[in-house]
Amino acid sequence: MPWKGEKDPYKIWLSEVILQQTRVAQGWAYYTRFITKYPTIGQLAAAQDQEVFKLWEGLGYYNRCKNLLFTARDIVNNQSGVFPDRYEEILLLKGVGPYTAAAIASFAYNLPYAVVDGNVFRVLSRFFGIDTAIDGTRGKQQFTLLAEKVLDRKNAGLYNQAIMDFGATVCKPFAPACHSCPLRKNCRAFNDGLVNQLPVKEKTLLRKHRWFTYFLFTHKGKWMVHKRTGSDIWQNLFEFYLLESDEVIKWDKEKSLSWLQEQWGIKGEVKSISPVLVQQLTHQQIKAQIIEVSLATLPAFLEKYPWHSPKSILQLPFPKLINSYLESRTA
Repeated sequence: MPWKGEKDPYKIWLSEVILQQTRVAQGWAYYTRFITKYPTIGQLAAAQDQEVFKLWEGLGYYNRCKNLLFTARDIVNNQSGVFPDRYEEILLLKGVGPYTAAAIASFAYNLPYAVVDGNVFRVLSRFFGIDTAIDGTRGKQQFTLLAEKVLDRKNAGLYNQAIMDFGATVCKPFAPACHSCPLRKNCRAFNDGLVNQLPVKEKTLLRKHRWFTYFLFTHKGKWMVHKRTGSDIWQNLFEFYLLESDEVIKWDKEKSLSWLQEQWGIKGEVKSISPVLVQQLTHQQIKAQIIEVSLATLPAFLEKYPWHSPKSILQLPFPKLINSYLESRTA
């Protein structure tokens, strides 16, 4: 990506404003067009409004484009065309919030300010095993303070870029590369088997449509189940190992085995993959699939879960969706 390693505060600022609007793949093209047409902040400040808005077309949130022009002209007219080099001054620029100010301050000037984006939230939540919701006020404050605490203050720019890239390529939202992760020995989520339960998001609990994948792990004639806790649906009911995703996943045997290998480095035999099961709640619809996996050896993170015989499992309370699955097995 052309903005990686960039030291020009103007280009860093421009890339951050554009990436607030869109995915990296699309933002890359917009960034390239802007930098080609307006390589300096002075040239952007001198541009006609209509010309800039035309270039912005398709990104939406046109108020941010207005702020872009306002800030460029403010710097040129009132600050001698020199981008401010102190965090506090950068934060005063119109349309610049704490995240963007920290990115500019650390990437351009190596100032000790932590950049906290979704990737950083996820890495910190998993590594330290924190289940505070990252999209709540308390969580944002907690993780921002933690990010500042662990920041490499002498190499802030390099560190910020590294932890963001680590979250994007290794500690990914879905199917993180835990098996090859250099931090897994000290990662609380990995060692406690909570990688796919962290980070917690309040908005997930409010989503109208949710997608669950349950892994029914079996080993030496016993099944792994555990009780649901927390403030989510189905409190105190039992379930298998849960992976929740933002959208439906098209599972097959090969993908299931690949996921197990990449996530935990474990091998198993996929016995069955259920059809999609549906349960309609008052305010949510849950769609799920259950993948039965027979394990020859038990990975350490699964040892701490309860294991039951198939007969004793029938005495436990399950959500209707899982009960339907269990009934279909014995039919």
